[in-house]
Amino acid sequence: MTLVGKNFPNLSVDAMNEMGDTFKLNVLEEAKKNNKKVLLFWYPKDFTFVCPTELHAFQEALPEFEKRNTIVIGASCDTPEVHFAWLNTSKDNGGIEGVTYPILADSNRNLANTLGILDIQKETFNEETNTYIVEGDNVTYRATYLIDEEGKVFHEGVNDMPLGRNVKEFMRMIDAYAHVQTHGEVCPANWEEGKEAMKADRDGVASYLSAN
Repeated sequence: MTLVGKNFPNLSVDAMNEMGDTFKLNVLEEAKKNNKKVLLFWYPKDFTFVCPTELHAFQEALPEFEKRNTIVIGASCDTPEVHFAWLNTSKDNGGIEGVTYPILADSNRNLANTLGILDIQKETFNEETNTYIVEGDNVTYRATYLIDEEGKVFHEGVNDMPLGRNVKEFMRMIDAYAHVQTHGEVCPANWEEGKEAMKADRDGVASYLSAN
């Protein structure tokens, strides 16, 4: 079920910052109390191959997101202790040393389950052993959520494990949504900041308007 047009779940999750501090973080509250947009991106596992490239890419783009009044938050189902070890591992050794935005440690999978982004291919109950058997890694896909200042989701996307994200596309989406918020116009395909947007007249006919 899509969350687009709805508020992000009101759940607090363990998180870690670059100093190694563990604290509770509520994504919905972060957006509303700071009056900022939030980009929340999930990745499958710490100490893997594609994942650190994404975390470093978001870190490098952090000033651009800050210009757009947007908070960046990473997330996985690893524990805070594993996050801390990864944060203290150099980039040359596959680590994420230098990443400064917070990372959720949803090790109990409460939020990931609520979002429905876990890689669970099949779950069956074994009556003989009285246990549940899960097929799949039970870690998250590469899911991304863009959340506005009121806590409403305006974009969501889910990539399969091998497919890294294009960070610039999220900047474009944030620019487009900000344009809609400011001007009440709609943004056509491949719209970028500075290009013409569109506005429907009373008859529902769309016409191009200057972005300025």
